[in-house]
Amino acid sequence: MASEETPTMAPPTAPNPTPTTADPEKNSGPHTWAVRLVTVGIVLAALNLRPAITSLGALLEEVRDGLGMSGSLAGLLTSVPPLCFAVFGSMAPRLAKRFGASAVVCFGMAAIAAGLVIRPYTGNTVAFLVATALALMGIAVANVLMPVIVKRWFPEKVGTMTGLYSMALAAGTSMAAAVTVPVTDALGGDWKSGLAVWAALGVAAVIPWLPLVREKRTGIAPQQPAPAPDARSAAPAEGDGLRIARSRTAWALACFFGLQATAAYITMGWMAQIFRDAGVSASTAGVLLAVCMVMGVPLGFVIPRVAARLPSQGPMVVFLGVCGLAGYAGLYFAPASGAWAWAVLLGISNCAFPLALTMVGMRARTGPGVVKLSAFAQSTGYLISIPGPLLVGVLYQHSGGWGVPIALMAALMVPQIVVGVFAGRNRTVEDEATAQAPTS
Repeated sequence: MASEETPTMAPPTAPNPTPTTADPEKNSGPHTWAVRLVTVGIVLAALNLRPAITSLGALLEEVRDGLGMSGSLAGLLTSVPPLCFAVFGSMAPRLAKRFGASAVVCFGMAAIAAGLVIRPYTGNTVAFLVATALALMGIAVANVLMPVIVKRWFPEKVGTMTGLYSMALAAGTSMAAAVTVPVTDALGGDWKSGLAVWAALGVAAVIPWLPLVREKRTGIAPQQPAPAPDARSAAPAEGDGLRIARSRTAWALACFFGLQATAAYITMGWMAQIFRDAGVSASTAGVLLAVCMVMGVPLGFVIPRVAARLPSQGPMVVFLGVCGLAGYAGLYFAPASGAWAWAVLLGISNCAFPLALTMVGMRARTGPGVVKLSAFAQSTGYLISIPGPLLVGVLYQHSGGWGVPIALMAALMVPQIVVGVFAGRNRTVEDEATAQAPTS
């Protein structure tokens, strides 16, 4: 059976690689149960990475009334998630190096559960934000370490496992947006219970990671084959000395990640309002937003599998970008009459997220390289995405309509395509570091 991995995933100069130790699924014995636990853990973790955000969005009006939150403070909530992802995500590599990636992910799931069960009952805005930040901290470290977990346990199935993870993440996102209000109504209309109920999903996600917490000490984790001796293996970039900020590919991937995150948060925060202002009913606008998000369920599985088979992901970047430009053009010229088509097109465009995650695993060859690239791309990318939703709101308020904000969204899609094509080239950050290293 052909490997799903592209040539960038292993050194091409390494003949006769170790056949079984690279893929734990091919090993019999005590590691088989660990592989199954990791698979279940990846799916449950992915389901938890967005409900903290989308469930709050569904009940934001009730939360504002209950806590006496000002409109401006509520508006800032749209930029809190990327800020927390950037700040806390940068801590993930050091935590993983000290405690192990599985232990940090387990802690992240526990932090999500704790934050979600605490925040509705805090009683004031400041404590609510602190509890929300606790949940977002757990999400941030898991965001960074999921590509690392996938690369480590499934090096020959990066596309498949990233697709499974992305599909579960999209399912959790759309599920929380769609059912939070009905669940709240079923619980007597209490918004506190409607928010707290999502903590149960976090508790469930802790369970499969518990046996893997001590993987560094017990030897549960799969052993990666030693690289063949060649020029690359002698370079300091192969280990912890990799200076990721000097890599042009890393910067391109970070910018691509940030611009796609900007588009995603603008969509989640404002697309329903765009449709409502165009004359679409509130209920239909909510369904259109759900349609946009649910596109990530099937495509989140397909796109990484296809991307992992291509030497360069540039054509996929261009395709997703063109879908985004078409969707924004539709919103500008005929937002109501073609609403369903624009929702589908923008949903397809937002699948740049699983593509970016796949490229993280493909643009680094070594374990330390994936850890550093994932942390750098996501932390820097989320910092880039912070101003977007706020700027759209400001432009909407001062221009008196959606023409200027939509034009901004379309304009941002152009650099997203450019840096995405650059990031998708068939090379690794280790190779770039080796090429820049001085020769003796």
